[in-house]
Amino acid sequence: MIVGRHEVERSTPTHAVRARDAEGFIGRLSPEHATFARLNGFEGKPGQILALPDAAGRLAMLLVGVGDGSDPFATAALARFPDAVFALGEGWADHSANALGFLLGLYRFENYKAAPPRNVKLVAPDGIDVVDVRRIADAVTLARDLVNTPANDLGPAELADAAQALARSHGARVEITDGEALENGFPMIAAVGAASVRPPLLIDMTWGEPHLPKVTLVGKGIVFDTGGLNIKPERAMATMKKDMGGAAQALGLAAMVMDAGLPVRLRVLVGAAENAISGAAFRPGDVLRSRKGLTVEIGNTDAEGRLVLADALTLADQERPDLLVDFSTLTGAARVALGPDLPALFTKDDVLADEIRVAGEDVHDPVWRLPLWPRYDGWLKSSMADVSHISSQPFAGASTAALFLHRFVEHARSYAHFDLFAWNAEDRPGRPKGGEAQTIRALYHLLGVRYRA
Repeated sequence: MIVGRHEVERSTPTHAVRARDAEGFIGRLSPEHATFARLNGFEGKPGQILALPDAAGRLAMLLVGVGDGSDPFATAALARFPDAVFALGEGWADHSANALGFLLGLYRFENYKAAPPRNVKLVAPDGIDVVDVRRIADAVTLARDLVNTPANDLGPAELADAAQALARSHGARVEITDGEALENGFPMIAAVGAASVRPPLLIDMTWGEPHLPKVTLVGKGIVFDTGGLNIKPERAMATMKKDMGGAAQALGLAAMVMDAGLPVRLRVLVGAAENAISGAAFRPGDVLRSRKGLTVEIGNTDAEGRLVLADALTLADQERPDLLVDFSTLTGAARVALGPDLPALFTKDDVLADEIRVAGEDVHDPVWRLPLWPRYDGWLKSSMADVSHISSQPFAGASTAALFLHRFVEHARSYAHFDLFAWNAEDRPGRPKGGEAQTIRALYHLLGVRYRA
């Protein structure tokens, strides 16, 4: 946790040491500490930690290797200690990011396996907004926990429960559409979830005064994706509990917006379904009628996320929001292009794209814009329906998916689509292997700049 200086009697100064500065830093230590550092091979490499004792054997100083200094969350390494109080000393460049990195490093998913207790604390650095840092860390925790929860314990109904719990804590309102009303109003969401014993539904959360600027978040809530009748191979299915990662991002961002009391009228829409296999499953070659009225030819049942999003986006667009954003773990093509760390951004709004880019850089939550190349829209042509939901070509899969979604947005003042991974494939400081929050810290920063009173 982060504590005030008045809350602790003693803290250990903690210094960030770059590799290029390590020898010079060691040379400024006492002879005893310098010898100790050299004997232990401390060179400022990323992840290196050296505890320097005082004459009584207590912890006197901590050195944290930060390599080239490019990782703002290197403070997460402090979370390795079971019981200590640290204060930032030399070398830490961005105290807000450093404080957040410390909190992110404390994250553990313990719903199924208990871990030893820890009582490690960081003295709040001067000049940071501790409340906001905690708010952001809590939202990241919410998103991570949702993505990490296995599908047997997180179906559409449980995802709705999570949304309702969040709404109750902030005075928001939630409406759930399911059953016959879902089939009639959101036929593509209903079709995607028809094969599962756990019925699909639409989550609709609203918060804030109606006269305020309308910000609408749409999340893909596929709680598990087998691929449907176009079944995924075993390796590809292993992490498909994370296919509701878009919904987790939408709820995490909503948590920050509501807790901060930003002056917006917030709406969150999540199409929640399980893409399962049974006699009721939708099929390749089927033609579905969307909420918008467009008929959609199904080319591959493993491209189900864009169908769920399309119906939810149509509802969102009817309200003509000032800003409409969707989050989804949509295509492998985006990961091939950008890897796991860089979510793909698609928008026709150049101003918004630049605002998002700058916000991402400011808070170390990067995105990369990919093109909505107009000619590729022709690859979605269908001979028997208004549109095919997959491309006729094996190229630019992330762009063609985004072009498909843009057909369902006409009236929003500004619209952005994020194709993200929502997962850490490996452990890094502050970013443990498993579910991850991506893009939402950047969007929260952007919304704060735009709308904070």
